[in-house]
Formats: sequence, C-alpha cells, structure tokens
Amino acid sequence: MYRTAIEDLYKWKAKRNKKPLIIRGARQVGKTWLMKEFGRVAFDKTVYISFDNNQRMKDLFSSDLDVERIVIGLELYSGQKIDPANTLLIFDEVQEVPKALTALKYFNEDAPQYQIVCAGSLLGVALHQGTSFPVGKVEFLNMYPLSFTEFLTAMGNGQYAELLQKGDFAMVTTFKQTYIDMLKYYYYVGGMPEVVHSFSQNKDFVEVREIQQRILDAYEQDFSKHAPHDVVPRIRMLWNSIPAQLTKENKKFIYGLIKEGARAKEYEQAMLWLADCGLVHKVYRVNAPSLPLKAYEDLKAFKLFLVDVGLLSSMVRLKQATLLDGNELFKEFKGALTEQYVLQQLITLKGLETYYWTNNRGNAEIDFVVDDGSAVIPIEVKAETNLKAKSLKTYQEKFQPKLSIRTSMADYKREDWLLNLPLYAIETLRNL
Repeated sequence: MYRTAIEDLYKWKAKRNKKPLIIRGARQVGKTWLMKEFGRVAFDKTVYISFDNNQRMKDLFSSDLDVERIVIGLELYSGQKIDPANTLLIFDEVQEVPKALTALKYFNEDAPQYQIVCAGSLLGVALHQGTSFPVGKVEFLNMYPLSFTEFLTAMGNGQYAELLQKGDFAMVTTFKQTYIDMLKYYYYVGGMPEVVHSFSQNKDFVEVREIQQRILDAYEQDFSKHAPHDVVPRIRMLWNSIPAQLTKENKKFIYGLIKEGARAKEYEQAMLWLADCGLVHKVYRVNAPSLPLKAYEDLKAFKLFLVDVGLLSSMVRLKQATLLDGNELFKEFKGALTEQYVLQQLITLKGLETYYWTNNRGNAEIDFVVDDGSAVIPIEVKAETNLKAKSLKTYQEKFQPKLSIRTSMADYKREDWLLNLPLYAIETLRNL
C-alpha cells in the first residue's frame, strides 16, 4: 500500500550530506514494511537486520565501535557484500541494542558513505534509559497510521485522494457522499496498516475488530515487558481512561477520571512512557494565540489523544450497525471520534504545531489552534452540519485572525474570515 512517507525517504536518499535516518513511531504503524519497500524500489541491495532477541548483534556492538569492524560483522551475519553506494542498511528494533544507536555517530563521522535507515517501536523509552544518543549525528522521520487520504488510496479510491490534493472543491462536493461513506469507514477501521489491508481485501467488520484487539493486546504486553514494574499498573489505568476523557464534553485531561483522588505527580512517568512509545499525543492549551504558540503553552492543561481513531472506536466498542444509521455515528460519538480524527490528520502535516485555546473564564474553547511559523489559525471541530460556532465568533472578535476554519460535515464554503472545510478534507489545510 502506498505511504506518503516513502517520498521523504527518496528526498533523504537524494541528499549529498545525509546522516543515518531514524524512523520513529508506535508499534505496528508500518515502519518495517516502509524500510523494506524503500530498499526494494530504491536500491540494488538491502541488508535487513532485526536487533530483537539478536545475541550476535549485541556481541558485535558490545566491544569497540570501529565502523570497518562492524561492517565486516554485518557482512558475515547477512551473507552479503555491502557496497555503500548501492546497498541500504536497515537496522530494525534498534533500541534493543543501545550501543548500535551510539554507533550511528561513528558511521556519520567516519563512514558517511553508508546509507542507514533505522526504526524502533520503543525508541523514546530507550532514550530515557541513559543511552548515549548520537545528538546531531542522525536525522529523524516520524511515522503515523495511515492518514485519511492514504486510506482512500488503500481502498482503491486514489482518484478521490488526488481530487482533494488538487483542491478542486466543486468536484469534491459533487462526490461528497463517497467521501462521507469513506470517512465513516475510517472512523471504524482507522489507519493501522494491517487493519486497513484486511478491510480493503475483505470488508469484514468483525475481522477489523479482531485485528484491532490483537494490536491493543500487544500494546498491553509491551507495558508489562518494557516499562518499570512499579509503573505498569498506572500506565494501564491511564491508557484505559483515555476514551472516557475524550467522550466528555470538556476534553481537558482530568487525573481524577483515572481514579478518585489521582494526582499528576503519580502519573507523570506513566504518561511520559506512553508518549515515548508514540501511543498518545499530548495537545497543550495556550494562554494566548500568538506566535510562536510554544511560548504561550500552559503545561498544566492538555488533551490526550490516542495513536489511532480505529483503536479508539474499538476501545469504546463502537458497533458496526452505527455505520449504517445515516449520520448517527457522528452524533453519538462526535466528541471522541471527531476530535481524535482531526488531531490524527493534523499531526501528519509537517511544520505545524498544534495546541488548543480556552479563554480564562472557560466559556469559550477553540478545539485546535495551529502555528505554521507565519500565522496562527483557529480550527473549530463540528461533528455534524450544525454550524453554530459561538466560541469561534468570540475568538474572531477578540483576536481577528485573517483566516478561521470550521471543519464539519457541511460543504466547502469560503466567506470573509471563515472557511468551512469538510472533515474529509482537513488534510488540505497545508495547501490553504
């Protein structure tokens, strides 16, 4: 299936002074497949090495980190000659051998001709365990579940994705029912590659839920296997509280929903662990929507979103029948699924910082405000076609942004300062 991240890999390959590349992302978002596919289509040869339960690699990297010696070891292990110009070296689950991460510094300094791509599901966790990380000697690429336009392509509707990218909204509106139907499927299926592949082949909603449950079980096993034992119960409780946090009217994260009397200090490490694994996204409140937004963030107030809308719909046990009841899906679970969906698309757009805003009295809230370095754009999220937007009007009168966006199930429409952008077109924000 086509992933837009492969374009980033081609750009990396074309660089004259490239550094080893580390792909970051949650488990099962498709990192291994992407690296292998890139090696297949862009290189003569690929040497793939998984560091998971690999004693030989632990031994190879345990002594000195001389690059020549390591390359000889990799050749012996793989049974292939490594020609730097035409071979892609793939290090998978690289966090399992922390000294391999350290070795990337020496590859960059002493042997930059080798083309190395690495990935690890728990890289962030590894970095908090005192690994000597090669700061400034590597490049990063963040990978997420399939976005909605990638989902369209995977479902055989690539021409609809292209229409969105072209910004031909007259034509998009003509075929809006297809987009709405596909968006409902995406809310249920989400963007985890294995789930999307299964659904594109079989259209079996039961199988979708089975695969999603397997993925959720694998995440729970990761908690037990990799997190400090004393933190595991708190990780579980925090993780399981997220659907309830998102289905309430005010989505600001409340520690008391985890358990009565819970305090931030008790759950800091658990939250950091989930964020480091890429399983949650933290969106902070800003006190003022001014550039740069980071300077105005309120670290005590935030919303917490999951890695994938399909996994969220699995956790809240959204029924298949709900998909068939007109727009009932968007009414019943509008709070949880719609904001999760929008955030999931926003984080795939490079160069955007995403926050939310509330006034000091708490009676006006903008679901997201994004900063592209040159402007702050407010985004109000509406699950249906009810377009009353009191908070957006309050925000407009107070701050007078050049552009405000309301994203909903209504058609594309531009009027003065307000742009109504259909939910299924939120990824086109970058082009606007």
